[in-house]
Order: sequence, then structure tokens, then C-alpha cells
Amino acid sequence: MSLLGKAALAMWWDMAPQVNSEFQDWHSHEHFRERLGIPGFRRATRWSSADGGEGVFQMYELEAFEALSSPQYLARLNSPTPWSTKMMPHHRNMVRSQCRVLESAGGNVARHALAIRLSPAPGADEKLRASLKTLIARFMDQPGCVGGHLLRHEAPQIPQTTEQKIRGGDQVADWVFLVIGYDLQVLGTLADAELCAGSLAQLGAQPDAFSGLYTVSFSATPEEVA
Repeated sequence: MSLLGKAALAMWWDMAPQVNSEFQDWHSHEHFRERLGIPGFRRATRWSSADGGEGVFQMYELEAFEALSSPQYLARLNSPTPWSTKMMPHHRNMVRSQCRVLESAGGNVARHALAIRLSPAPGADEKLRASLKTLIARFMDQPGCVGGHLLRHEAPQIPQTTEQKIRGGDQVADWVFLVIGYDLQVLGTLADAELCAGSLAQLGAQPDAFSGLYTVSFSATPEEVA
């Protein structure tokens, strides 16, 4: 398995330009260090919208799914720092998915990422998973790409946290499909053709898949920010 662990936390949100500079400072110098100090958090990576827009995509790679309900993690979610409390309301249109890793191969950090939110059509879970697994194996060696990963949301049995309340509640992505690469044009072509909503529907997805292209801003492991 390529991702560092068997679970992941995938998140999307919009950050307005007037607060983006402070957000980058807070997220890089306080928030990453805080989260990566929690047992089971193996790597954090933040991407920004490749078109220069307000979108942010963030993923934490986790040793195991249980890290998402650990006492240490819940303590941080329910006791945000003053800086976190200031920044949380600026996370607009938050989509936050606590996931198990279904399939993973190849690289998981490169300059660009194609991140797709999707759901299987009724009764098509295994068909969709098998189709995406085949694509992942190809993306490992396809020019412009380095790997692919498939995640499935599963909500831990925990109450709504203080951070969620500050943000006003979060949306959820059912499945997350990631293609990681070094050539933005290649990923863009995939997004427009082979991995567009219509093509994914033919593989077994519901017809409302949503995709975005992102460029890496910062990636770190616990050892790098300790």
C-alpha cells in the first residue's frame, strides 16, 4: 500500500484571498505541527487550487482508522488553540471525509493532484472499485502521473466537535479518488475525458462526481516538523 497507513482524512474548503496569507502561516507552522504530533498521523499534505482560486485540498495519511477517534485527536478537536479558533470560521464550504484506504499504489506526493469526490451507483460498489483499481495500476507508470488512491468515507462514532461547531458543520464526500502527478496538463486531460463525471458513471459511479486540480503547497511527516 502506497499511502502511509490504512486510513486518511481528506478535506476540501475555500479560503478567501484576504485571509489566505495568515491561513498559510497558521496551517504550516502551527496546525501541521499540532496534528502531526498526534499518534497515528503519518503525513500531512496541503494542495492549493491549480487555477489560483480559493480552493484548498488537504489530506492526512493515518496509520489506522482508529486514529480518527483517539483521545489525543479528540482533545485537539475540542480544545482548538486561539489561532485555530480565529481561522476556523474562514474555512468555507468545508467537505471533510474520514476514510479507510480501499486501493493505493504509486506516489502519493507530487506537484499536482486530481481529487475527485464520487459515490457508487446503487449496487455498483464492487464494479466501481475494480474499475478504479485497474486505473490506479496504470497511473503508476503513465507519463505525467505517479500514482493513484481510492478512499471510502466511514464516520467514526463520535459527537460533533468544537472545531466543527465553529465552522458551522461539514459536508462529506462518500468516496475519494486521487490521481497524483507532475504534469498538470495530463491530469487536466484525465479530468475532462477518462475521469469526467460521464465516464465515471459508465464505470459504476453516480452521475454527480466532482473533480478539482490542485498544486502542492506543503507536505510534511512528524519527524520533519517536530
